[in-house]
Amino acid sequence: MDQQISILIVDDVGTVRSFLHQTLMHLGIEHVKEASTVRQCINACEEQHFDIVFLDIELPDGDGKEIIAQLNDINPDLNVVMVSAHSTVENVKDAIELGAKGFVVKPFSPKKIAAMLKKFYPELEIS
Repeated sequence: MDQQISILIVDDVGTVRSFLHQTLMHLGIEHVKEASTVRQCINACEEQHFDIVFLDIELPDGDGKEIIAQLNDINPDLNVVMVSAHSTVENVKDAIELGAKGFVVKPFSPKKIAAMLKKFYPELEIS
């Protein structure tokens, strides 16, 4: 199967972005882009179709949760996965209510990321 899933990683911390990027590459996902701000995220989603966006809640220019609806308007098929070190029930509930399809807590393991991909794409061949 051709794994043409495209993913956008949005986090203001470079090490988090590169860890997630490396993890996705190891899982066989080749189309990965990165953004570090809300603005970059929205611009990227307007320019390109992404299947999944891993979106940090706390960004320098805004709250990730506040742009979920906007991202879903740009692309109704988008799977927004919130990423946060603060996995309060409140945060998770808010994110899901606002239209996020998943939640990953930092620090995350490659296994967690693989499970999240499988949730959206059960047919994926993940090594």
